Amino acid sequence: MAPLDSVLELREWSREARSITLSKRQLCDLELLLNGGFKPLQGFMDQANYQCVLEQGRLADGTLWTIPIVLAISEILADQINCGDFLSLCDSEGFMLARLQVNDVWKADRESEAEAIFGTTSRQHPGVRVLLDETSPVYVAGPVEALALRPHYDFAPLWHTPDELRQEFYERNWDSVIAFQASRPMHRIERDTIVAVAKDLDSKILLLPVVGESKSGDLEHFVRIQCCKAIFRYIPENTAFLSLLPISLRMAGPRETLWHGIIHRNYGCSAFIVGPDDSSPPILDGSNRFYKQYAAQEYASIMSIELGIDVVPIEELRYSVSKKIFMPASEIEQQNEPSVTYSDYDLRRALATESSIPEWFSFPDVINCLSRIYLSNSRVGITLFFTGLSGSGKSTLARMVQAQLIESGQRSITLLDGDIVRQHLSSELGFSREHRDLNIRRIGFVANEISKNGGVAICAPIAPYRAIRREIRALIEQYAVFVEIYLSAPVSACEERDRKGLYARARAGELIKFTGISDPYEVPEKADLVIDTSRLTPAESYRQIIDYLMEGGLIQSSLNVDM
Repeated sequence: MAPLDSVLELREWSREARSITLSKRQLCDLELLLNGGFKPLQGFMDQANYQCVLEQGRLADGTLWTIPIVLAISEILADQINCGDFLSLCDSEGFMLARLQVNDVWKADRESEAEAIFGTTSRQHPGVRVLLDETSPVYVAGPVEALALRPHYDFAPLWHTPDELRQEFYERNWDSVIAFQASRPMHRIERDTIVAVAKDLDSKILLLPVVGESKSGDLEHFVRIQCCKAIFRYIPENTAFLSLLPISLRMAGPRETLWHGIIHRNYGCSAFIVGPDDSSPPILDGSNRFYKQYAAQEYASIMSIELGIDVVPIEELRYSVSKKIFMPASEIEQQNEPSVTYSDYDLRRALATESSIPEWFSFPDVINCLSRIYLSNSRVGITLFFTGLSGSGKSTLARMVQAQLIESGQRSITLLDGDIVRQHLSSELGFSREHRDLNIRRIGFVANEISKNGGVAICAPIAPYRAIRREIRALIEQYAVFVEIYLSAPVSACEERDRKGLYARARAGELIKFTGISDPYEVPEKADLVIDTSRLTPAESYRQIIDYLMEGGLIQSSLNVDM
C-alpha cells in the first residue's frame, strides 16, 4: 500500500474513499494493529486466516493466534466495495485514523464462530451476545496504514506503545518483567499478589489497566485507572510500571488468555499472571461457569514454550480470619481455616447502602475513587424502564409514579413516554426492527444523560426486543440504577382495554408489525419487577413499584404509597 505523503494527497484521497465509523471495540483493535500490540498482524484478517484461527487457533502460516481480529461492516457497504478499494477508518467524531486496502470481503457463519471461540452459542455468554446480536456478519479484510495518531486526552502520560515500553525497561535495566492485566478495580488482594510475585521471582511488574470495552456494566476506565494509580502508591518503589492497555475483551476463556499472552509478549514482558478464572465472564445470580476454574492456566502453560512468554498461575485466594492474610484456597481447606470472601457485588451493595467495608478488603484511597461512581442509593440517578404490550398500563403507571415523585420533591423527574417520544424525537421512524431499536437507543441516550447526573428518567416504550433492552441496561448501569419493570398483561387483557382500537386494526391487517399480533414481544429474561396488570388495579400495581423503590433505598419513605 503506497503511503500518503502530504496533507493535500490525503484530502484528495479521502474524497474518493468510503469511510467507516469504528465502534469502541474496533478502535481498540485498530490501535493494537497500528502500535505493534497485535504483531505479527498487519491488518484485519482475511477469510483464510480467520478460518484457521477458528479451526486451529493459528494463522494460515502456522503462527499461534487464537482470537479473530476482523472488521465487521454493513451489507450495504459490502455491496459497494471491491478488492483493491480503500476504506478510511474514522472515530465517532469523523477523525480519520487509518486507511484499509480491501483484499477480501465475506459473510461469516457467526454461530460457528461463537462455538469455536467461546465454546458455546448461548447468549447468556456476553461475548456470544455481542457477536450474534450486535455484530454484522460481513467482514472486510486488508492491511491498515496509520494516517494520524488516535488522540488520547485522558491520562496522557500513561499511554505507551510496545516499543516505548521495551525502551523504558531497557533504560531501567529490567531484564524480567511480569504483566498483570487489570480489567477491574484493584484491591488489597491484587496488590498483595503482585508484590509477592515480584519478590518471589526477582522480577518487576507491568501493571496494565484495560481501557477498552470489558464486561457489560463494567466501571468506566477512568475510575479503574484512578484506582490503579491509588493502589500504585502501596507498591514498593521501582518494582512496577503503570501503562494503559487499549484492548477490548471478549471473555473467551482459555483462548483469550493465550491471546493476552501474545500481546503481553509484544509489550516486552517475559511472563504474565493468570488467575483462576482468567478471561471468564463474571458469575452472576448463581449462573454456571462457562469455563472450568484453572482451565486458562492449564491451556496457557501447555503452550507457553511456543507462546514465548512464561505463565505465572495464581491459585484462588481467600482471607484468613485468624492469620489476617490472604491464603490459597487449598491451604484454607486443608487447615480448616476460617475464611471470608468479599465480592464486587458486596462492595457495590455496601457503597449503595453506605455500609462499612472491611479494612482487609481494600484501601481508603481506592474506596474513595469507587464512591464517585458507585453512589449511595439516596444520591444515585435512576432509570425506571417500563416495558410491555400496548395497553398493559405503561403510560398510566409511569405517570402515577412521576406525579408522586414530583410531589415529594425528592428528585428531578423526566418522563419519556413511548408515544410522546415517537412524536417529538423519532417522528421520521417506522416500525421495522431496525427503526424500533433506533427509537429505544434514543430513549436510552436521553435517560442515561438524565440518570447519570442524578435525576430520575421514567421510560415507557413497548421495547419488544431483549437485545436492545440489554444494551440500554448496560449503558445506564455504568453510572446509575436501571430498574426494568415488565407489565406482563397478556394480549387478551390488553386488547379488551384498547380504547384506540389498535388491536382491531392490527387484526384487520391495517397496522403491520404490531407487537403481540404481527410482531413478537420478547419477554424479559430477568426483569427487576414483574407486575401482571390484568390481575391488579393501577393503585395496587403502583404500590408494588413504590415498595420496591423504598426497599432498595432509592426513594425516601416519606413518599405517599397510597393513590
